[in-house]
Amino acid sequence: MGRKYSVGSWILFSVPHGDGAVAAPWSICSPQFHPARAQIRGKTVVVTGEAVPEPVAVRYGWANVPEGNLFNKAGLPASPFGTDGK
Repeated sequence: MGRKYSVGSWILFSVPHGDGAVAAPWSICSPQFHPARAQIRGKTVVVTGEAVPEPVAVRYGWANVPEGNLFNKAGLPASPFGTDGK
């Protein structure tokens, strides 16, 4: 994952490969985590959530048994991660 940018109610960060797909499961924080939506736009993931007007962090696949759908160009799944350093 590349640099993270907070833009209004969105958090943006770069990924090595993208195809416009919608990825799940995401959560977004300000200061508590809430469910979020994400869309891959080129090499950028745009994450937003209705309950979070000014996000500070996002998490992907943050569960005991995550069922994610974010894959790299080689077809390998992304590991769970968070931009909050956890």
